[in-house]
Amino acid sequence: MNYLAIDTSGKNLTIALSVNGKLYTYDDKECGVNHSVAIMQKIEDLSITAQFDLKNADFFACVTGAGSFTGIRIGVSTVKALCFAYKKPCLNITSFDTLAYNKQGGKVLAVIDAKHDCYYVCGYNDQKVDYPPAFVTLEQLKQLTSEYSLVASEDLQTVEFEKVSVLQGLIKAVELKKGEITLDLESLVPLYVRKSQAEEGR
Repeated sequence: MNYLAIDTSGKNLTIALSVNGKLYTYDDKECGVNHSVAIMQKIEDLSITAQFDLKNADFFACVTGAGSFTGIRIGVSTVKALCFAYKKPCLNITSFDTLAYNKQGGKVLAVIDAKHDCYYVCGYNDQKVDYPPAFVTLEQLKQLTSEYSLVASEDLQTVEFEKVSVLQGLIKAVELKKGEITLDLESLVPLYVRKSQAEEGR
């Protein structure tokens, strides 16, 4: 299948374009707050390299969170716009999927640093969620290490973990979740594990 998948949920800007089984990728691990500036140009660059018209994609996939509130919204809006423009279905992938699916099986805890000794986590058993997305403290995270092996894409200074690739996890997640492709664009919504700082301050 031909598809475009993007991840703007963190500091990274990760894009995977699959054309007739060949992958064209872009992975900037330090895009920071420049997602909105860079994303459409990078998508166009990959399309030109692949000599592929996006109207021929079978679907578009997006990482919906957890992660940066602004980054998530940019990714969701971009994919919704592409789906609407080309009348194509969408695929929802979580940032936890992109971490956990790097591992073949077993009990894996996908961890995203939420700063200030807090974390977004989601547990998987043989690549199926068995610990729903949650916002936890450092102490709670340490307790989970007795049950799960931890994976993350960025350094965690306080616990032992395995560093994994967001890009490879994104590609694997698309393959594993193709059965969830849908024409219901309203189902493509940001995954917010907790309220934003602005909302919490109200």
